Amino acid sequence: MVPFGGFHMPVQYSGLSVSASHAFTRTHASIFDVSHMVQRIFSGPGAAAFLQRVTPANLEALEPHRSTLSTLLHADGSGGIVDDTILTKLPRNKFYVVTNAACRDKDDAYFDAEMGKWNSDNADKNVTQGQLGGWGLVALQGPESEAVLAKVLADPKRVDLRALLFGQSVFAQVKLLGSGGMRVSSPLLISRGGYTGEDGFEISIPGEETVGVTEALLAAGGPDKVQLAGLGARDSLRLEAGMCLYGHDLDDTTTPIEAALGWIIPKERKTADAGFYGAEVIAAQATPRSKGGKGVQRRRVGLLVEGAPAREGAEIVAVDEKTKETVSLGKVTSGCPSPTLGSNIAMGYIKDGYHKAGTEVSVLVRGRPRKAVVARMPFVPTKYWKGIAPA
Repeated sequence: MVPFGGFHMPVQYSGLSVSASHAFTRTHASIFDVSHMVQRIFSGPGAAAFLQRVTPANLEALEPHRSTLSTLLHADGSGGIVDDTILTKLPRNKFYVVTNAACRDKDDAYFDAEMGKWNSDNADKNVTQGQLGGWGLVALQGPESEAVLAKVLADPKRVDLRALLFGQSVFAQVKLLGSGGMRVSSPLLISRGGYTGEDGFEISIPGEETVGVTEALLAAGGPDKVQLAGLGARDSLRLEAGMCLYGHDLDDTTTPIEAALGWIIPKERKTADAGFYGAEVIAAQATPRSKGGKGVQRRRVGLLVEGAPAREGAEIVAVDEKTKETVSLGKVTSGCPSPTLGSNIAMGYIKDGYHKAGTEVSVLVRGRPRKAVVARMPFVPTKYWKGIAPA
């Protein structure tokens, strides 16, 4: 157990090593207890417009029960990231927003300040926020996830999991274990997605039902198909999928463009007058210098590293072709041995111009240079369920 985001959380569970749990998730299904994440509900006539000021998302165009990855942005116009977040549009002008536990205090203060300003200036379009305190959040991840979840649905005829695609959600009840007839859960928000690169679901659950829902999922799959997994496997899986961890790969000084997250900003919002915090800076960065824009000085990239694994803080260097001197290019922000690839992977920020895939650099590991090459992410192809392509 380790302290994380104000909770004590397991790095791994007995019976499987971190690498074995990682592999089990890739081939079967694992349950990750991510109840430490902060679950929020924003509502009111100004909810969409408010969230569109503090993030670059286009929520007015988002259909109900659709989700999008986004970033909370600093009000100073710098484009710096307060936190990364998943935004889900619900019916009746409500939004389900998940933020990081490690940023809870900072995010609470940020939302309080920004909502205060918004409601003061927009009396007819006010917005309110409530936290789902004590609620559980369980991530069922892996290729067996759909089959396992289907077994516990209370009304499988109403919920067609095949039709529920990546980034979509639905309210549904599940069957709970027990004698004396079938018991069912409250309506649960089930979202297709996750933090592993595999197909899967994240399930928001009232606190008093979290254990019961988790036990039902474990029983439905049995130990050959479903196992509990901890932070260790979650970290190596998200790194193989090229996903960021706030406080490591993202921080207050980093913009979405620098972080290679330009794809989370819809085309119609990549303008200086888009109305969200930092829009002017981010719009200028979105056009590279080679095409007449401002571009960025550094970019988040993937790295394949020879020899010992490169960890957070390791320096990325190269030999200048003109001076023949070793120059610093950036820092590694996350790194580990990849259980799937059998090689060392990392991500970090590198000087613009060295960011193209195939560029050879070195990483200083315990003071010794290790050969590395810039690589495209994800390192392992994602397997999100997006439907069957037409023949």
